[in-house]
Amino acid sequence: MNSKPSAEELSKFEIFTGIPENQLQWFIDNSEIKEYQDGVFIFEPEEPMDKTHVILSGKVRILLIQNNQQREIYVLEPGEITGTLPYSRATLARATGVSTGNTLVLSLHKDHFTTLICSHHELTTRFVHEMTSRVREFTQLQTQNEKMMALGKLSAGLAHELNNPASAIVRSSSSLKEHMQLLPGTFKAVISIRMTDEQVDMVNKRMFERISNPDRASIKLSLMERSACEDDLVDWMDEHQIDNALEMAENFVEFGFDEADFELFKEQIPAQYLTPVLNWINSNLITEKMVIDIQEASKRIASLVSSVKNFTHMDRANDKQRSNVHDGIRNTLTMLNHKLKKSGVHLVESFETNLPEANIFVSELNQVWTNLIDNAIDVLENTEKPLLEIATKSEDGFIKVHIIDNGPGIPDDIKSRIFDPFFTTKDIGKGTGLGLDVVSRIVQQHNGKVSLVSVPGRTDFEVCFPIN
Repeated sequence: MNSKPSAEELSKFEIFTGIPENQLQWFIDNSEIKEYQDGVFIFEPEEPMDKTHVILSGKVRILLIQNNQQREIYVLEPGEITGTLPYSRATLARATGVSTGNTLVLSLHKDHFTTLICSHHELTTRFVHEMTSRVREFTQLQTQNEKMMALGKLSAGLAHELNNPASAIVRSSSSLKEHMQLLPGTFKAVISIRMTDEQVDMVNKRMFERISNPDRASIKLSLMERSACEDDLVDWMDEHQIDNALEMAENFVEFGFDEADFELFKEQIPAQYLTPVLNWINSNLITEKMVIDIQEASKRIASLVSSVKNFTHMDRANDKQRSNVHDGIRNTLTMLNHKLKKSGVHLVESFETNLPEANIFVSELNQVWTNLIDNAIDVLENTEKPLLEIATKSEDGFIKVHIIDNGPGIPDDIKSRIFDPFFTTKDIGKGTGLGLDVVSRIVQQHNGKVSLVSVPGRTDFEVCFPIN
């Protein structure tokens, strides 16, 4: 059996330095001492926090579950304390305490707190000071973890969104390279053609009319109509003994060519040259299509990068600026687009036309939209026909933004607690309980408020803040 330390030995720990000896002796007399072998759980999540623990020897690892993984957030050394303290409102443990090596712990039950507070002022003050420091440090740590979790979600979605256009560029550029290697054969067939300048100009003009037309007729065709057009062109080319008819028909229809164009070519081009000319046109169409694919994929990447830049507001001063709230919401939706698509959520944007610009901290409000939209997507996970509506309007000098989902709703008994720090309805490891606390603090920073109306099938978070 381990013996308790003396008041002199306890006073050597920094937290007890300067505490009167009689108060230390009272603490020792009313505490129990316990030894834990290596790897033993001293406390676990959801267990009652009813004791103040002082680590006398050994170490205690504090573990927290985040993203379904247990990670170490700090290590308690000899002389440090954990557990509940006077005036603390915490009733249940949120983390796991695991001994490292043989660990000796001195524990005071909270039943003695009344006597501690009434009769031992210096010791109580020291504990309260320690509790304040611990809450501040833990809050900072959890806030940082919340930001990292949000960053992880956004990064995963952004990586997925960037992967698609990047893969398209690699694929198209590789195909373009292979296609370019086939051009010498086409050139050889074309170079031997004898046509007048007028005939060549006609072919070039019609080809570039189709290539440069942004509103191609083929885009408006249904699948059956498109297939019928391809069949008609294949029949025409077979009738006129054109090589590669099946291969070329799809590309010609893609760019809006029809039988009328082919008849025009037939009138202007000698019969023996129809095959090489049409193959040459087809080769240009293939090149154009690949270039268009690369161009569109590049624009998508540029758009995503621009959204990230605007979302973080990294190129602006970190102060309030006149800004369009819609820009921030749309940039946020771009960041969360992968999660929206993955969850099958139908998005409705009910944005007020000509919404006035507001004087805001842009990147901070983007955190608000991120937390509210991300939470809405999470609660819609098991909802049939999930729907997310984002509505904006200006009213009496204020801007109001509504984030509305058709999920199960928030029970009445927890509505008053959802903005409390560390309160979360998510499973262990899926949330820190700081998302809505961050939302509330940022909106208050804008002299605004967040309100909630929730019934089964409709939850509406309203963010309201002044325009000026």
